[in-house]
Amino acid sequence: MNPFDRRQFLQLAGLGGVVFVSGLPGAAQAAEAKDEGFYFLQLSDSHWGFEGPPNPDARGMLPKAIAAVNALPQAPDFVIFTGDLTHTTDDPQERRRRLAEFRQIVGRLGVKDVKFIPGEHDASLDSGKAFQEFFGATHYTFDHKGVHFIVLDNVSDPGAQLGEAQLAWLADDLKAQAKDARIVVFAHRPLFDLYPQWDWATRDGAKAVDLLMPYANVTVFYGHIHQEHHQMTGHIAHHSARSLIFALPAPGSSPKRTPLAWDAAQPYRGLGFRQIEAEVEGGKPALVITELPVQKV
Repeated sequence: MNPFDRRQFLQLAGLGGVVFVSGLPGAAQAAEAKDEGFYFLQLSDSHWGFEGPPNPDARGMLPKAIAAVNALPQAPDFVIFTGDLTHTTDDPQERRRRLAEFRQIVGRLGVKDVKFIPGEHDASLDSGKAFQEFFGATHYTFDHKGVHFIVLDNVSDPGAQLGEAQLAWLADDLKAQAKDARIVVFAHRPLFDLYPQWDWATRDGAKAVDLLMPYANVTVFYGHIHQEHHQMTGHIAHHSARSLIFALPAPGSSPKRTPLAWDAAQPYRGLGFRQIEAEVEGGKPALVITELPVQKV
């Protein structure tokens, strides 16, 4: 893991990521044309339907997050949830009930454009069928003010992989992009082998990274590991978001991937949302990331 400059990464966090894209190389011209920059929010791992000691306020966390977003002084251009919207269940009817409740709560967001990615808790037991009924495609692209966004699905396949069809789709999409295009990728699992013993990897993620490597300005945001983590694969930066429900231990720091215990003295520690401001220093992009809590501790 490459160290990050404190100026670039002030505080990193969880409910998600906010990117001021007007600072990315070449985006200044696009922003100038529209007389504005923009930012977005990434929320992750709400696990709606979870109950247990790791979070006695499990049913309160998502509404608190929605309230925190709605309290921001300026609304983001869009919000994206990067997986594990709901907690896993073997009952297809219960899965749909949880997805419906999640959608209803998220409908309170004061943001017009809200996007979703499945996590393995949402999609691995039925290959994403229920998720698609409520939220549409599991992988897709979109463009916004000079930035190309790519959403990958590395969870609907129970083998924790993207699959050859999706990799071919990604390759075709990238062919249309200039080598200096500003590209932001979203996934649920990490695309690199963070800690495969805990399912913190994508079996064919290296193939996706190889496809992205020729492009000079790529950043990846993901969830799944319920904590802040930063990794470089070549020049591509990967940033994980914290969970809205509970934290997990650092990779390999304990025998099992067991949620960290609830701390009644600091009940919301490690839960919050992230602001990422993009700047250009000497012609190169620099990211300044600040964490904001869902609930003050």
